[in-house]
Amino acid sequence: MKKRFTEEQIVKALTRLKNGMMSKDLSREMGISIQTLYHWKKKFGDLTVSEAKKMRELEMENNKLKRIVADLTLDIVMLKDVNSKKW
Repeated sequence: MKKRFTEEQIVKALTRLKNGMMSKDLSREMGISIQTLYHWKKKFGDLTVSEAKKMRELEMENNKLKRIVADLTLDIVMLKDVNSKKW
């Protein structure tokens, strides 16, 4: 089962890591791998909770826009294919 952590939990964990808590102890306490902890550190770095929330919202919006572009590109290719046929 994949856990979903909130921005507050991630930032709090990174703050505890920065304050000197051992990464293996923190990862065991949270039930995540050490790699996940370092991935969060790479992704969120020194962000505040509000900045992390804004970043996640922007990522979701970006994914939505990518799907829209992919759908429109598929429509264009399909229309070009239909238009190229001689009736």
